[in-house]
Amino acid sequence: MNTKFLKSLAGAVCCISLLAAAPAYATSPTTVLNFYGITKNDTTGAAVADGKANLRAEVTDLGTDSSGQSSVRFKFTNNSNNSSLTDVYFADGALLGISGVTFSSGVSFTGGSASPPDLPGGNSISPSFQTTAGFLADADSPPTKNGVQNSDATGEWLAIDFLLKSGKSFTDVLSALTLPGVSPTDAAPWLRIGLHVQSFAGDYSESFINSPIPEPETYPMLLAGLGLVGFMSRRRKIAQ
Repeated sequence: MNTKFLKSLAGAVCCISLLAAAPAYATSPTTVLNFYGITKNDTTGAAVADGKANLRAEVTDLGTDSSGQSSVRFKFTNNSNNSSLTDVYFADGALLGISGVTFSSGVSFTGGSASPPDLPGGNSISPSFQTTAGFLADADSPPTKNGVQNSDATGEWLAIDFLLKSGKSFTDVLSALTLPGVSPTDAAPWLRIGLHVQSFAGDYSESFINSPIPEPETYPMLLAGLGLVGFMSRRRKIAQ
């Protein structure tokens, strides 16, 4: 086999390994979170499937201010026209406290409190979802009207900005989002986000928490690397 080709192939394989191992957020200040259902009030599963398909959150690095205080933004959307995102809950992590709540036209939220005060169904998972004091936001009355819904068509969104604990960075926030199974009392506590969504078809409500990140986002890069190997192999065949 051609020595030059072997060296090229080895380089490509090395490139694939690095791409697969590197976090998807390494070159981007924004990471997308998906959510999965933890309650099944609608026994057909239609409501949970709707929420899982349409709920998203973008986590964005807001950088540091003149005093060196770091901040991060969580921007929520809900592309379903069958439901309304009405409550958001956060559990621990590198967050210090809410610094601002903003929203689009058609949406109205208040930060620091919610009704109910804890994620409905949060005790049904292990370990249970324990909302950190003050780390929540609630749609103003009437909640289903002021919640987030049909985002693609209406452009609705909700953004919650957090100050970070001293010495913590955007990387620490993302790391905390990838730690399922780590106790919230550990030195590097995980971060979970809970959503309460109302007014599904049949007047059901369901609760969701974020899926760990960023492993699924490395797949497109891995496939791109495999495509490079295939391209090099075809070049070798043509050259023979």
